[in-house]
Amino acid sequence: MRKKVIEIYQSGKGYKAISKALGLPRTTVRAIIYKWRKHGTVENLPRSGRLTKIIPRAQRQLLQEVTKDPTTTSKELQASLASVKQDNDPKHTSKSTSEWLKKNKMKTLKWPSQSPDLKTLQCG
Repeated sequence: MRKKVIEIYQSGKGYKAISKALGLPRTTVRAIIYKWRKHGTVENLPRSGRLTKIIPRAQRQLLQEVTKDPTTTSKELQASLASVKQDNDPKHTSKSTSEWLKKNKMKTLKWPSQSPDLKTLQCG
C-alpha cells in the first residue's frame, strides 16, 4: 500500500487525490510521503532500544496471567515464569537446597532421578 502511495505521488497527484483513490486518511498519505522523502524508503525502519529477550512461550504465559488477573504485579509475573530444572541427583537435592526452594516458593520440574535418557535443558 505504501509503495502505491508513492507511485501515485510521483505521477503528480496530491495528498487529497491519493487519499480518495486509495481510501486512506490524508494524514496517513502525508506521513508515508514524508517518510519516503526523509529516508528514501517506505519500509519499516530499525527500532531503537534493546531487543526483547523473552521467548514466545514465556510471552504467551505472561499474557495468560495478566488476562486472568489484570492486577497482577510484576513480581508475581516474574515468579510465575521462574522454575528450577533439577535432575534429582542427591547432590542437587540436599536438605538446605530443598528448604531454600520451598522458602522462596520456586517451582521445580519433576525429573526422573539420574535418568540417562534426558538431556539438560538449554536456556538462553
